[in-house]
Amino acid sequence: MSEKSSSSGSDEDVDPESAQHVELGGVLSKWTNYIHGWQDRWVVLKNNTLSYYKSEDEREYGCRGSLCLRKAVITPHEFDECRIDISVNDSVWYLRAEDPEHRLQWIESIELHKAESGYGSETSLRRHGSMLSLTSAASALSATSTSSFKKGHRLREKLAEMETFRDILCRQVDTLQKYFDSCADVVSKDEFQRDRVEEDEEDFPTTARPEGEHNHNNNGSKEKLFSPASPKTMNGIDFKGEAITFKATTAGILSTLSHCIELMVKREDSWQKRVDKELEKRRRVEDAYKSAMNELKKKSHYGGPDYEEGPNSLINEDEFFDAVEAALDRQDKIEEQSEKVRIPRLTPVPPGDVYSSIGTHRFAAKVEEMVQNHMTYSLQDVGGDANWQLVIEEGEMKVYRREVEENGIVLDPLKATHAVKGVTGHELCHYFWDTAVRMDWETTIENFNVVETLSDNAVIVYQTHKRVWPASQRDVLYLSAIRKILATNENDPDTWLVCNFSVDHDNALPTNRCVRAKINVAMICQTLVSPPEGDKEISRDNILCKITYVANVNPGGWAPATVLRAVAKREYPKFLKRFTSFVQEKTAGKPILF
Repeated sequence: MSEKSSSSGSDEDVDPESAQHVELGGVLSKWTNYIHGWQDRWVVLKNNTLSYYKSEDEREYGCRGSLCLRKAVITPHEFDECRIDISVNDSVWYLRAEDPEHRLQWIESIELHKAESGYGSETSLRRHGSMLSLTSAASALSATSTSSFKKGHRLREKLAEMETFRDILCRQVDTLQKYFDSCADVVSKDEFQRDRVEEDEEDFPTTARPEGEHNHNNNGSKEKLFSPASPKTMNGIDFKGEAITFKATTAGILSTLSHCIELMVKREDSWQKRVDKELEKRRRVEDAYKSAMNELKKKSHYGGPDYEEGPNSLINEDEFFDAVEAALDRQDKIEEQSEKVRIPRLTPVPPGDVYSSIGTHRFAAKVEEMVQNHMTYSLQDVGGDANWQLVIEEGEMKVYRREVEENGIVLDPLKATHAVKGVTGHELCHYFWDTAVRMDWETTIENFNVVETLSDNAVIVYQTHKRVWPASQRDVLYLSAIRKILATNENDPDTWLVCNFSVDHDNALPTNRCVRAKINVAMICQTLVSPPEGDKEISRDNILCKITYVANVNPGGWAPATVLRAVAKREYPKFLKRFTSFVQEKTAGKPILF
């Protein structure tokens, strides 16, 4: 993972937002589709954008895709320690780093760019030339929050306020009542004094005083003399009556207010029940929406890495089996069409003496060991071994299986026996070993190449097999050797054998793109000749080849056991029929090669 900075100056001059201008680049494996699987891509992180190119050398041709990180969701995979899922709305990138440490570096860098993106941070405001926006935003937020707070009071809070105001009003009414009662007492005393003055004047009449004259009270203040006619009417206010009326009115108001509060409380309870019902409806709708979105997401990303084989695959075993079977059916149809236009290759079959030597290459001892093991164990009769189960019998062909599992991975050894007329063991083993005609009969291979030629009868081959979704694509690196084993008894036929077993090589290391399978396969053939009638020469009608084919395959990854066994049961007989028919077509009308 490389870093480049577009800014100049020392490290001390770089402030936090300079992370926006740092370019990060490196190789990540990107999930392309269910056919090609994981592919290495050059990924660049710059200016809050994640882009990818086919390779670093092809950057000048433009990126093949990009994602804006401002709304991206970065999800480290739960089980794969090297994988990152980056999603923006319906677009999802599945990426795999070289190791967990590189994945962590990418996640931290992406999160840093994401945190610095948009207008939500102080640094982004500074970049856009408005530090005042920070203050303005704060004040606007404050105003909005205050308004929302005032309007957002619940009804119970409002009712509590009304009860508080009611208490205050009650205290005020009590105070006013006391004041009015005092005023009423003063007025009563004044009226009583006026009545006494009027009675005294009636008893002791005096000369009339002019208007405006006053009597002096004992305290020296002047008091205007009231006219003798109806002093209460002149006063104009019945304080005691008004006080009684005011008290009754306020009591009615308070009673009405209390009643309103009770009604509002009841109304709030009713509305609360409605709100609860609406919330429950909303919850159900949201759950249905999430479920629909998940289903839609499954359909939109169907074929993504989460649906690949593995114990945590989102696809169940039945769907896995159906998908594999459908993919194999499609491959069969494609193969039927391609057979019509296939051009046969002419490859001469070398004499048998070439294949009799052991060889002197660095794997010679290993090859000899594998040959002897197959000669000892593979040719043993399976009839007395109860562990072998006969799974298919079609004419001369019989296929046996022994169920073996290790750490949940199916490692069932398979053994098939067959008898084919008209071809020799030499011819069958030659075409099985010869890489020049491999693509003419092997329909499961996508591509292959000879990594190293060890000798005339031993090569190291790397081949990738066609992907059968949702299973991961497989590749195999193996040594293929052909040998002729001379019979120790003159009455027994010679044995031809091709053994293919996995090896390691620096020029074909495992990659993220494929799952590396391990194999140990042998094709063992013996030719039986029936004497012709009279003086006739031996023809292909007098030849019968007995075939023993054994295969021990470690798929290198987890897949449902029922699926693997069903596929093996379906494909191995087809493979033997296809290969033997191919050899019969190649040798028809040609001289017999023993």
